Amino acid sequence: MSEYYNRLNPAPNLYFCTMEKRKLRNSELDRKSVDEFKEAEKTPIIVILDNVRSLNNIGSVFRTADAFLIQKIYLCGITAQPPHKDIQKTALGATETVNWEYVKDSLALVKSLKGDGIKVYSIEQAEGAVMLNDFSPRRDETCAVIFGNEVKGVQQSVVSASDAVIEIPQLGSKHSLNISVSTGVVLWDLFSKLTK
Repeated sequence: MSEYYNRLNPAPNLYFCTMEKRKLRNSELDRKSVDEFKEAEKTPIIVILDNVRSLNNIGSVFRTADAFLIQKIYLCGITAQPPHKDIQKTALGATETVNWEYVKDSLALVKSLKGDGIKVYSIEQAEGAVMLNDFSPRRDETCAVIFGNEVKGVQQSVVSASDAVIEIPQLGSKHSLNISVSTGVVLWDLFSKLTK
């Protein structure tokens, strides 16, 4: 057995000798408690999920929103709400940190947010869309970004009511990203531009 182990690990002590690029432990990550998260200054971004059907995707969006201190998530239409074990499985507790609210009608929500002076952007492939890499969010205003159903995308009525459409540039043959991936791409891009 030791001969087999030595073949697999030709330098068994190497890992223990060098600490260059050592992975951090969870305790070293400066994680906020739930209370610290609630009190922290939020990134001025609201996420709207328009009829998202996968509970795993919903949980992933919560986790991404937690990572970037997103202001709020609105769950609309058929989008499921916490608590649910399949949401919790991917959210890893982020449903306890990120502020969220269920609103049945996405279109009514968009109109209400616009009435409050919030700029609303659908993340979609549409005529006249602005490419994400060309989009510059304003630091002095809150914006809301809408992500749609896994098959149908954002409802056309909601796209039409938005202030603009933002498209994620794609160069391959599919031109389709999972909604949780799209959320991660967009939130990271906006967060990085807002915090420069």
